[in-house]
Order: sequence, then structure tokens, then C-alpha cells
Amino acid sequence: MSAGSAADRGGSAADAVGVIVLGACAAWSLVTAAVTGGRPEGSLLAVLAVAAGYAGGRVSGALLPVAAPALGALAGTALAVAAPYPAPLADGSPLPDDTAGSAAVLALSAGAACCAARAAERPATRSVLWLLAGAVVVTAALLGSPAGAAAALVVVVCAPVAGRLGRARGLVGLGAAAALTAVGTWALAVRAVPGGPGSAMGDTLVTHRVRLWHDALGLAVDHWVLGAGPGRFGELSPTLAGALMGDGSARSALFQQAAEQGVVGVALLGAGYCWLLHALWRSPRPTAVVLTAGAALTVLAALAITGDALSHTTVTAGAGLLAGLATAHPLADEAAPENE
Repeated sequence: MSAGSAADRGGSAADAVGVIVLGACAAWSLVTAAVTGGRPEGSLLAVLAVAAGYAGGRVSGALLPVAAPALGALAGTALAVAAPYPAPLADGSPLPDDTAGSAAVLALSAGAACCAARAAERPATRSVLWLLAGAVVVTAALLGSPAGAAAALVVVVCAPVAGRLGRARGLVGLGAAAALTAVGTWALAVRAVPGGPGSAMGDTLVTHRVRLWHDALGLAVDHWVLGAGPGRFGELSPTLAGALMGDGSARSALFQQAAEQGVVGVALLGAGYCWLLHALWRSPRPTAVVLTAGAALTVLAALAITGDALSHTTVTAGAGLLAGLATAHPLADEAAPENE
């Protein structure tokens, strides 16, 4: 069997797994909403955005393996520039909006630019695309988004060394990094950190966020099978009930999923990330492109665990788009994948 046929079969299997995982996510949100009286629209929209972005990425990546991610990086950066960046309130009250969404868009934009640079064959084109990736980091800094600048910088730093790692080893490392982030955040939420969150970080917005996480864990314990219902965290959280402003977000996709859709919802959320890693592993694209996209998606996972990044449709669509670009089979000949 040829390498191309094996890659095609692996890609088809990964697509089938994706259909099952995304379908299960949509079905479970409908089940929990029907039982608890929740509102599944947000979950369904996120699933649809990922699927649409992934399909679009597969098509555009096949036709324009270099230009498509470059244009995606430009579009994502423009969206981040147009997004509002609320200034912190003088009294330290929680903000009505979170910049995790913009930070995630910037990280995905940097990842798309780096993927384009790793796929480019001409040195001049590659240099321009590396400059584009660096411009995303500078743009985030100029916008006053420390999280966005740090997230984009991590992706840009990881991209040049991505091709030196084995594909399987690199993806396992990225998965472990996401798991460690989830475990560390979970420990903070249950106040397992010595001294408590307040003593280490002060009575600031971070403390408010940890309280939201703690509320979500309380709901998850009380409704561990089905959850309290999609979209119901805002009305059940004691912290949000006492706040003057709030958008109903737990400031963490992990904890909000646990509170609203129970342990099955958390398992499906993790399965979605694992599916993306599996699709990247089976991708026909070069390992450098695959691991660069994986690094950007892992940074997004960290932002989703510690913030409300996945509450933004542009982020979920962008994640699907980047994954699709990195798993597309270009019509033009490209270096054979390295699946070691």
C-alpha cells in the first residue's frame, strides 16, 4: 500500500471520529437541556462553528496550502484589533467582558502564520510569513493584551523547533501540557494550593475568577451526571448572583462544562481536543506544520481552561479552521509526512 493511500485512509478515519465526537457533543447538550430545562443553543453553535471551520480549512488548505493560512492569520488579527478591550474598573470589580477570546484569536492567527511559513518553499515567502507571525505578537502587545501577546509568542517560539521533534512525541507532549494545565487549574479551584488563591494573587479579578470556578465545581458535585443544564450557570452561581455585572460565564470551558453538562460533558470536551490531536497525527502535511498547529491549539486549550475563550464563535470556528488547514491534503505535491 502506498504512503498516500495510507494517509488518505488515516485521514478518513480521523474524520469519522470527528463526526462521532461532534455529534455526541451536540446530542448530549440536547439531552441535558431536555432533562434540566437548560438552553443548548450556545453548545450547538460551538459544535457547528468547529465543524464549519474544519470543513472550510480542509477545502482551502487543499487548494492554497500556503496562502490560505496566511490569509487566515491576517483575518484573525484584524478581528482581534476590532474587538473591544475593556479597561479594568478602579474598584477591582469583575469586568463584564473577558479578553480571553481576543487572546485566543491572536494565538490562532500566529499559529496560522507560522503554519504558512513552515509550508512555504521559497525563502523570500517564508521570511515574509515569519515577519507576519512576529507582527501578530507585536499587534497583541500594542493592543494592551498581555495574554494575547504571551499566547502568540509561545506559538511563534514553538514553531521553529516543531520540525525537529517526532510527530507522535510532539503531540503527546502537547496533550500532556494541556492535561497539566487542567489539573493545575482544578487544584486551584478546589483551593488545594497552599495558602489559598487569595494569599498568592491578592483580592483582584483573579480571585473573582477562582470563586466562579469553585461555584462551578459545587454545581458539578451536586449534578455530576447530567449537570445543572446548559446555559444555567449564571443563574445558579452564588458569586454571579452577588455581582453587579456578569455574563453568565464561569470563565473556564472546563468548569462550565462540568457544572452544566456533568462528567459526560467534560469527557466529551476532552474527547474533542483528543480528536484534534488524532487528526493532526494522521495528517498528510509535514510534521513541522502539524506540530505548529498543535501548539496553537494547545495554547487555545490553556486559554479555554483558564478563561472563556470557547464562548466566542470566532474562536471555535478559528480552531476548526486551523485544524482543517493542518490536516488538508494539498493538491500540489508536498513533502511526505513524518509519522514517527
